[in-house]
Amino acid sequence: MAFELSALPYNYDALEPYIDAQTMQLHHDMHHQTYVNNLNAAVEKHAELQSKSLEDLVRELDSIPDDVRTAVRNNGGGHVNHTMFWEIMGPNAGGEPTGAVGEAIRDTFGDFETFKQRFNDAGTKQFGSGWVWLVRSPDGKLEVMSTPNQDSPITQGYFPIMGNDVWEHAYYLKYQNRRAEYLKQWWNVVNWDEINKRFEMSTR
Repeated sequence: MAFELSALPYNYDALEPYIDAQTMQLHHDMHHQTYVNNLNAAVEKHAELQSKSLEDLVRELDSIPDDVRTAVRNNGGGHVNHTMFWEIMGPNAGGEPTGAVGEAIRDTFGDFETFKQRFNDAGTKQFGSGWVWLVRSPDGKLEVMSTPNQDSPITQGYFPIMGNDVWEHAYYLKYQNRRAEYLKQWWNVVNWDEINKRFEMSTR
């Protein structure tokens, strides 16, 4: 089956004033759709890839045929990263982390502010395009990490619990080159209920 782009779980303008409607529409309808289209074009060339899940494709990059490995890495990564991204944001969100992930953040980093500063710092220092993540490592620990381009932590054996897109297309219309301001404001749209669901999945 071909991979598909899911609809946003809220309106384009739902994250105003922190993320503007035009950015959301371009980011979802054009950038994400392009990743999906390019991924489908890559797996069409190899029947054995068409039955794999998106996560398995990204996790098993070393086994992907050479002629489409880069396309799967870039576009499969883009698809899985953005699918998570839309889900962990929402209107009337933000605030302190709740539930089990809130407890785990405090246990690991001391308090939410320390975690947030470390997360934002990693996002600010990510050179060029990429992502900043809270992940569960293969040995079960929570870590902040960044990845270039559309690389997914899944490829390295990590479970991405939450992540922020620091490609310029995610923020440039509103924030121009002020990535640090975008990272700061992004916390106002973080949906801790959805992040708790991903945190629970990471423990299985």
